[in-house]
Amino acid sequence: MRKIVLMLSILISGVTAQAQLTGYTPVADLPKFKEQFAVIAKKTQTIKSDFIQEKNLSMLSEKIVSKGKFWFKKDNMLRMEYNKPFEYLMILNKDNIYIKDGQKENKVSTKSNKLFQQINKITIDCVQGTVFSNSDFITKAYENKNTYLIELMPVGKTLKEFFKTINVTIDKNSYEVITIEMGENSGDNTIIRFTNREINTPIPDAIFAIK
Repeated sequence: MRKIVLMLSILISGVTAQAQLTGYTPVADLPKFKEQFAVIAKKTQTIKSDFIQEKNLSMLSEKIVSKGKFWFKKDNMLRMEYNKPFEYLMILNKDNIYIKDGQKENKVSTKSNKLFQQINKITIDCVQGTVFSNSDFITKAYENKNTYLIELMPVGKTLKEFFKTINVTIDKNSYEVITIEMGENSGDNTIIRFTNREINTPIPDAIFAIK
């Protein structure tokens, strides 16, 4: 369940934890930022990139590091393929999710679970640049010299069971997502860093096919 939620959350667009708000101040011109964020979001049709994921567990001193490839295409199509140290595949195609973990395969409908519905709503809001009007979160925006940070704090019981905060850092020049971090109530957190990003390059629908 948590891996499914993680994948869907990535569509929010990307993070640093609460502690990393040090050095950030509230966005000086919030209306301008919201407008520009919405404009760029609407222009983004596809994203392709590599990623590095770090899972920090409160019970372990060492980080669990995974690597893989990421594809996104409007509307609501995503493929996240882990290849190191283990192979793990997750595909979101509209309202359906496909998961392959070793020899195990599973298909889930996002319509079957309230949490999935809420995460899907976040997805749409972020792609359309309307995330600030999502009533499921208290949303704040910060900035430093080089980046913006959108902090999402869940207000509903369902989301609160999984997340303490979801923060998204965005490059000020390109408005591309740099990292994603999801903080859990247990004290664990997951950070995903995107590299070698390609924006609006053709991606065939077959990449997101669920058999």
